Amino acid sequence: MWFLLRAYRSLGRFDLAHLPENSPKDAQSLLVIGGTSDIGRACALLFAEAGFTILLAGRDKESLTREAGDIAARSGADVSVHPLDILETETFEDFIKNLPILPDLVLSVVGLLGDQTKAETDLLHARTIIRSNFEGPALLLGLFAEKFAARDQGVIVGVSSVAGDRGRANNYVYGAGKAGFSAFLSGLRNRFGKTGVHVLTVKPGFVRTRMTAGMPLPGPLTAEPVEVAKAIYRAAVVHPRNVIYVKPVWYLVMTIITLIPESIFKRLRI
Repeated sequence: MWFLLRAYRSLGRFDLAHLPENSPKDAQSLLVIGGTSDIGRACALLFAEAGFTILLAGRDKESLTREAGDIAARSGADVSVHPLDILETETFEDFIKNLPILPDLVLSVVGLLGDQTKAETDLLHARTIIRSNFEGPALLLGLFAEKFAARDQGVIVGVSSVAGDRGRANNYVYGAGKAGFSAFLSGLRNRFGKTGVHVLTVKPGFVRTRMTAGMPLPGPLTAEPVEVAKAIYRAAVVHPRNVIYVKPVWYLVMTIITLIPESIFKRLRI
């Protein structure tokens, strides 16, 4: 277990208290896919305060406009809004084409937890969960990866989940979507590993958001949206990383869980 403890200490060395720091010398831009989510808003504000031009994308144009105004007022950054439905994959090419600029960074924070019990018998609900967490985000980020490769520069950040590290009875439809998304990001990273395109996978663990409202969240394993934003900024801009767990303890937890033999794991409820 010594190597796990060593890795845990290494993961925990990041001081998140003084961000944004090491802001880019040249003006840069960030597109947030899922701009009205709690994590999306926190990231947009943090990057805006670091001098980034912000592009917010999402389904609810009214909410996007409201968030854009708030971020612009608090940061002085240029913020624009761009309607997007992550399930309407046929619109993705036009969405990218109609952006005012090709951003330097693209961050996907879209996702749908859904209802596991309902998804077990309602195929439409299960399909929506999987498409929201995997198909839509993966296909859109794949298109951006191609654009970034053409100019040999760009950062792709996908917020996945520890739920994708191993399937569990209480959320395996959601977890399957996130597992697919993590695998897709890993493939992109491998494909473009020798280019100027960087791919970052983020696994936050529990986060106190509207999506988890009412859930009994364990304090030591739960992050705040701003904490996730700071971890993303550091891993995408300050000290580039490939895969991060926002709470380093999750690295230990999930390593142990993935090492449990299937013959034992199938009898557990964790």
